[in-house]
Order: sequence, then structure tokens, then C-alpha cells
Amino acid sequence: MRNEEIKQMSDLDLNEALNEQKAALADLKFNHTMAGLENPMQLSEQRKTIARISTEINMRKKNA
Repeated sequence: MRNEEIKQMSDLDLNEALNEQKAALADLKFNHTMAGLENPMQLSEQRKTIARISTEINMRKKNA
């Protein structure tokens, strides 16, 4: 998910996306611990996506 896509989302959609991404990260971490992932960079990308969404939420709160 890119910054352009994130900026076009509504506040409600951002909160839903943040919850979904956090759940997906938890699943990836569990799977990585149990069996290992083919591409461990997925964990890093997931964390970056969560950070992008969180940053946009915080910027909107600050500007409101």
C-alpha cells in the first residue's frame, strides 16, 4: 500500500486498514516462528505499511 492510496482513504477506512495490517503482521510473525517464511522481508514491508497508516492518522488528528 503506497502513500497515495493511504492519503485517499477516509478516517474510518484508515482505522480498519490499520487493524487488518496489525492482524496480518501477527499472523506473519507466528508463521515465521513456527515454520519460517519463504520471504522474511514480508515482515519488514508489513511494519512499514503499519507505520505509513499510523503516520497519516496522526497527521490528520494534528491538523484537525
